[in-house]
Amino acid sequence: MSSPKSRFETINGMEVHFTEWGDPQKPAVVCWHGLTRNGRDFDILARHLSQNYYILCPDTIGRGLSQWSSSPEKDYCFETYSNLAIELLDHLGIDQVRWIGTSMGGAIGMRIAGTPNHQNRISHLVLNDIGAGASENAVHDIEGIKRIISYVGAPPQFKTFSELKKYYQTIYTTFGLANEEEWNDFTRYSSRRRDEGGISPDYDPNIALQFQHIEDLNLWNYWEVVQSKILLIRGEISDVLPLDVAEKMKQKPNCQMVTVPKLGHAPALNTKEQITIIENFLL
Repeated sequence: MSSPKSRFETINGMEVHFTEWGDPQKPAVVCWHGLTRNGRDFDILARHLSQNYYILCPDTIGRGLSQWSSSPEKDYCFETYSNLAIELLDHLGIDQVRWIGTSMGGAIGMRIAGTPNHQNRISHLVLNDIGAGASENAVHDIEGIKRIISYVGAPPQFKTFSELKKYYQTIYTTFGLANEEEWNDFTRYSSRRRDEGGISPDYDPNIALQFQHIEDLNLWNYWEVVQSKILLIRGEISDVLPLDVAEKMKQKPNCQMVTVPKLGHAPALNTKEQITIIENFLL
């Protein structure tokens, strides 16, 4: 199995980092991460898929090794992220992709696939625990969003790697990471030393300004026109993708849904069972 290569490209005036796996001559798969995460979340999945595909795992601007925005109130939103993704594909000469998106990454894929000018860009769309909009039970939605907001805007700082790992094990307990090695990798690839010497999550705290873009929370208009083949993955105890929203989305003829037992927001796509489901769908 292949190892990742790390690349930096300037897209729309911003330096974007991504890891690439596999042979560029093979069909392309984009794996796009969630709100505070980065492309290394997909290492286990990408390593498996790279036998048959060329895998791209970008860090969204403001995360990982990608550049932080000097205009965060404007740039940290789905419109900017979607345009960045399209320009990255153009820059790399990739006409069509299979897209795997966790949470925010799924919403970006949904937005691209639901934009008439780009409808044919994504052939297969995997949405990992993300819905197209609000639930009939709005309280449910608010609780999930409140939980995320509570830690996004003020990332904590710790003295040691071990303390940061324990923090991640607390807030991401429903991801379903399997063992200590996976937690070590998860923490190592999403941490940075601060000027004061402490260690902290590796994202710009200003990404919380995305919550000012209320339109990012309602994607039903995009959803209605998505023509891609769709796999909707839902964590059984998710507080971000309510069951009634998932059931409504499942009614779309080109959408199939899979529920991952005992996990919440969002399944790590790291087990043989989850990977097999995705592999079969991408075929």
